Amino acid sequence: MAPRSNGAPRPARRLALLVELVLVSPRGGTLAVFAPAGPRGRRTLPAGAPRPGESLAAAADRLARAALGAPPAWLEQVGARTGGGRVVVLYAGLVARPMAEDARWIDRRRVGTVAGAKPLVDDATRAIGAWLDRSPVAFRLLPGTFTLSELQQVYEILLGRTLHKASFRRALQSARLVTPTRAWRSEGRGRPAQLFRFAPRARKAVRRGVRFDWLSN
Repeated sequence: MAPRSNGAPRPARRLALLVELVLVSPRGGTLAVFAPAGPRGRRTLPAGAPRPGESLAAAADRLARAALGAPPAWLEQVGARTGGGRVVVLYAGLVARPMAEDARWIDRRRVGTVAGAKPLVDDATRAIGAWLDRSPVAFRLLPGTFTLSELQQVYEILLGRTLHKASFRRALQSARLVTPTRAWRSEGRGRPAQLFRFAPRARKAVRRGVRFDWLSN
């Protein structure tokens, strides 16, 4: 015979905590997602549980470093959800210039082939787009000097849309984030393009991004 309940409330079931990472990078003119193959050959997004006493940010950084073999250029918490007896915290990260032959990266348009990845990638890329509007994180994906065309391409890949060239450059000038150098680089058959560097001219500008309140082409 089952023992009778004494009416005392049962202790709340503790939810398991999991950190999931969506790591992306511009590659070959498109957005690539880091989705390495697991032991059974199935691609997955990096994920893991925090260690005892470890903060979520520290856990995300540790998992990203272990997966990539190096720290990401940028990593931020962008969401969380509960379900199935656990809390899943989502981090989005940017990675600078992965090797073209690195098979762990796939085109974003193929993330539907990775189980459960598409909604996470969609959430992460939307969050990255919002960050671009208020923080100059895109510059972390560029070398020390770059052309304005290269900078615009990075923004277009991260946003997933084409930007009006003249409007982009006006907004960039207004943001006061870049400074021209004396160096130039040839870009195809046209005249050489001037190289710029990230050099915000006001302390508060370091935390400001480029506003995208214009129409796409």
